[in-house]
Amino acid sequence: MQADAYAGFHHLYDGGDVYEVACWAHTRRKFHDIHVVHASPITTEAISRIGALYGIEEDIRGKPAEVRCEVRQARARPLLDDIRSWLEKSLRQLSAKSETAGAIRYALSHWRALTRYVDDGLLEIDNSAAERALRAVALGRKNYLFCGSNSGGERAAAIYSLVGTAKLNGLDPELYLRTVLTQIAEHPVNRIDELLPWNLAEALPIGTLKAA
Repeated sequence: MQADAYAGFHHLYDGGDVYEVACWAHTRRKFHDIHVVHASPITTEAISRIGALYGIEEDIRGKPAEVRCEVRQARARPLLDDIRSWLEKSLRQLSAKSETAGAIRYALSHWRALTRYVDDGLLEIDNSAAERALRAVALGRKNYLFCGSNSGGERAAAIYSLVGTAKLNGLDPELYLRTVLTQIAEHPVNRIDELLPWNLAEALPIGTLKAA
């Protein structure tokens, strides 16, 4: 699971069935926020080194997973090894109470999770795409206090999942839901999966559910 270091997620990793994949965007933000207030050679170099990792991702965006993994092993892995050595050296030069030291400790304490993306071409360097997809939920969260019950919240989550999946499959969410609601009453319950976004995207003519 790729996420930030929110403590509420930690119990998911205890059994070993779920592996943590950390987010370099969150790590970079810690250095950036310090840099904006009080730039230093360490924060400048940290941002530059992390930027080099993102430069590699720019080159391989959209490539097959095996190609992404191969390039990361060849190009990103050496940079990551250098970053870790540099962070450890820089930490010894700082006061333990400084904000920059705190940013470095954050990176080092999550190092395995931060570097896991290099070993799997299906993984991303950060979870920015997921956060963008959930932005609408975050913006409306005060309204969702009034779902009425836990089951109401679960139904809302299901609808959000359908809407997000429809978008990922190139469908207009409103038209997708309208199509499902039109068909679902007479649709066999044992074939309900046929109404999932990816199946409708294949079954309907191209552009049928696209936004106007």
